[in-house]
Amino acid sequence: METFKAHISNSFTEELPADQVNENTRRQVHKACFSYVTPKTTRKPELLHVSDAMLEALGISEVESQTDDFLNVFTGNKVLAGTRPYAMCYGGHQFGNWAGQLGDGRAINLTEIDYNQKHWALQLKGAGETPYSRTADGLAVLRSSIREYLCSEAMYHLGVPTTRALSLALTGDQVLRDMLYNGNAAHEKGAVVCRVAPSFLRFGNFEIFAARGETETLKTLVDYTIKHFFTDLGAPSKDTYLAFFKAVSERTLKMIIDWQRVGFVHGVMNTDNMSVLGLTIDYGPYGWLEGFDYGWTPNTTDSQHKRYRYGNQPNIGLWNLYQLANALYPLIEEAEGLQDVLEDYKINFEKQSLEMMRSKLGLVEQDDSDLKLIQNLEDNLLLIETDMTIFFRKLSDFKMHDPESGLKIIQDAFYAPEELVPDIADKWSAWFQNYAKRLQKESNSDVARSKVMNQVNPKYVLRNYMAQMAIDQADQGDYSLIDELYQLLKQPYAEQPEFEKWFARRPEWARHKVGCSMLSCSS
Repeated sequence: METFKAHISNSFTEELPADQVNENTRRQVHKACFSYVTPKTTRKPELLHVSDAMLEALGISEVESQTDDFLNVFTGNKVLAGTRPYAMCYGGHQFGNWAGQLGDGRAINLTEIDYNQKHWALQLKGAGETPYSRTADGLAVLRSSIREYLCSEAMYHLGVPTTRALSLALTGDQVLRDMLYNGNAAHEKGAVVCRVAPSFLRFGNFEIFAARGETETLKTLVDYTIKHFFTDLGAPSKDTYLAFFKAVSERTLKMIIDWQRVGFVHGVMNTDNMSVLGLTIDYGPYGWLEGFDYGWTPNTTDSQHKRYRYGNQPNIGLWNLYQLANALYPLIEEAEGLQDVLEDYKINFEKQSLEMMRSKLGLVEQDDSDLKLIQNLEDNLLLIETDMTIFFRKLSDFKMHDPESGLKIIQDAFYAPEELVPDIADKWSAWFQNYAKRLQKESNSDVARSKVMNQVNPKYVLRNYMAQMAIDQADQGDYSLIDELYQLLKQPYAEQPEFEKWFARRPEWARHKVGCSMLSCSS
């Protein structure tokens, strides 16, 4: 991979303080942003899939991706010359409680590269132990790796800010996992994903130094982050740090609005899982809304309190930003500016959420009646189980001069059409009448509106049952469905008639199946 080597950059390790202890032992790491660590050698690595889109973005040719060099580097079996892998130190709030030091427990950063005027960090997930692994083995299994690999790239093509994925590989090793934390541990196939992002810095990277009173290290990290990723903010100063917080807040809100738009539920929005660049990071127990439900969470660990449920994601984004504000306070030393940014988040969420819903309904103009129209729609979507993706995609076929056909157009979105009793049908009919009247205030024709709606309402998303089918086949040695879903999800807004079978409600067998409806942080 000679061309790849030519683009290597090591700004993170060259500009930030390193752990002075070189042993790979579990411990508290102080006044350091990272620890050097070597990935674990795997027994029999096998490449299962490579993202052609990411290869191109990184300047790696398809021929290079088929070499032993590529396989060995991206499974942790070879360290590239001129690089020194490392794990990052960070802390975090987990389910609302400060957890202290966490860090890259099963992620190892290989290097950074600069290519085509873009900067990328490359990270292996599941490549072995680090000083931050606590009691874990630092490894990953095939099922969680398939889910991360496919969803990272799917989210990118949906237009949602996200980390990316370059490659998916088997290690040839067996990994012991208790999937649902119920005492039934079993051996599973080990795997490694190469994740890619401009940076993997999280809220927790800043929190750990503030919590320990290591203000000098905190300042060094913030200055580095601004220099490389928020370059328009200028030289370090209290005003710059406040502007940095504002930028992080705005990026976080944009990301969450996009999650809400496509029905994505992250599942574990701890502060150590929040990217400071506003990217979706750490694909664990995520899920996609099947039936529209503000109270749904895919995470079994969160099933009682539902802290990270779909409808609460914007609030959790704000809560997490409060924690970041506390972490940055030692550099700013005044609360008013930080509080103003947090207030702006609340106001902007209301505005952007309304605009997002307008776009899903094909409304370009603003009208005072829109908020009520949207609230009534959301109330109706909760009357019986209604598939979110299918509903909004089918709605683009609605004709403003034929509101009576509304229910027929969306009928495929209902999981139990027999529950559409007269009272519920009447509420839907009334909504369609109001929607038709509202559309007649727009200048767009039905055809133009349909086109616009289909650019924000995906036809295809990575439903959990789809990922689980790919996992089940991969467990049997058949990796064809991984590629089929990868190709499908490259064009989530396109019709793709050859893939029409994936435009369907969740099958009944998947309603309560592990991996489809129930996932844990081990997923």
